[in-house]
Amino acid sequence: MKKKVSFGEAITILAILLIILGWSVIKLGLMPEVPVLFTVCLLIFWAKFRGASWVDIQDGIKEGIGVAIIPIFIFILIGALIGLWIKAGIIPSIMVAGFKLINGQFFVPSVFIVCAIVGTAIGSGFTTISTVGIALFGIGVSMNLNPALMAGAIISGAVFGDKMSPLSDSTNLSSAVAESELFAHIKNMMWSTIPAFIVSLILFWLLGSSGQMHASKIQHTISILQSNFTISWWALAPIILMVYCAWRKIPAIPTLFLNIVLSVVMIFIQNPHQSITALNDIIMNGFIAKTSDKSVNLLLTRGGISSMMGTVALIISTLSLGGLLMKFEVVQNAMKPLVDHLKKPGRLVITTILSGICINLFVGEQYLSVILPGRAFKQAYDKMGLSSLALSRVLEDGGSVINYLIPWGVAGSFAASTLGVPVLEFIPFTFFSLLSPIFSILSGLTGIGLKWNKKIK
Repeated sequence: MKKKVSFGEAITILAILLIILGWSVIKLGLMPEVPVLFTVCLLIFWAKFRGASWVDIQDGIKEGIGVAIIPIFIFILIGALIGLWIKAGIIPSIMVAGFKLINGQFFVPSVFIVCAIVGTAIGSGFTTISTVGIALFGIGVSMNLNPALMAGAIISGAVFGDKMSPLSDSTNLSSAVAESELFAHIKNMMWSTIPAFIVSLILFWLLGSSGQMHASKIQHTISILQSNFTISWWALAPIILMVYCAWRKIPAIPTLFLNIVLSVVMIFIQNPHQSITALNDIIMNGFIAKTSDKSVNLLLTRGGISSMMGTVALIISTLSLGGLLMKFEVVQNAMKPLVDHLKKPGRLVITTILSGICINLFVGEQYLSVILPGRAFKQAYDKMGLSSLALSRVLEDGGSVINYLIPWGVAGSFAASTLGVPVLEFIPFTFFSLLSPIFSILSGLTGIGLKWNKKIK
């Protein structure tokens, strides 16, 4: 560009984009793909009007999309895996076990705890939601529980696990950006994470305590599952494999491929005459349940590579927008004056968290919501005498956990498409993601749990 973007211009651009996205998605109830594409169009012509070349504009789009190539491929594999897990009886087996073991009165808080444990074990919120989460969601809907509440409990537990696991990409990223030691970072996050977990658990217990185990309906559902799927303890094998791969620190892509292969083997063991053509159709288009119960069919007609294409399209569009905003330094110039005027730790923490939330809103990508504030505020934390652990915790609390609450965000759109519940419906019940930044801000204001490099007199 011929002239650097000013602070006022940067703020104006971001405000216009947020108004367009918010009005389209929240007010008009539109799917986010088209509004995001419209904002990309506006930004392209604004950049051209300001003197940018078409080559620079295309480079911005490519750089934006580049950060999500691996996540996009993972989403495609997860889509294939969901259909296979249903066909192989893995998800139905988890549902049957859940019906038999879980007390209806405490079902929702139990879901939150189970997803938190699984998420911590495997280090992936996406995988937790798309595997164990779907099975628990099916049980809850069969119990006539609010689907949005169920989605909130599943996502909250998955986010907790993703946040506290040493195997998590986002946790390692926050630690690396702030230059803090990983396990010290996880330990320090407990100052905001444990209170958020406890309050979330209480809220899920209060709101989910009305769930009733309707014996006849539950038994009917179990009977349908047993007569249409292979229900056995061998269904745990893929989950055990996933945990083992996480423990051995095997990356997500080979882990998912191994699970797909194991699921296919299980299907052929159950039915040696399984058609390869039919199996290919499940991988591509998902599993279509054809039981005598419409509600079971609705729950278990899921998965397939094609089911992820809407999410992939939204991710590509959103990251194109983020890439352009970064390429022409709109976000950087909007943040810089904030950094220069922060003199107190409480204000610094609040500003860092709000920056992460705003980047989630404007860019829709959880990694950038950690990287950009981390780079922008690192020097301010050092200058104030705050430990790198203080920064890494704030980056996590205001960055990656918030992405699940953004309708056009990578994590939010993935959770919505996987569970079949719109983001705007499950936001009020995703307590853990809502509470984490609040407790982090309280820590910054009170100084409780805030780590320092040295005493400030």
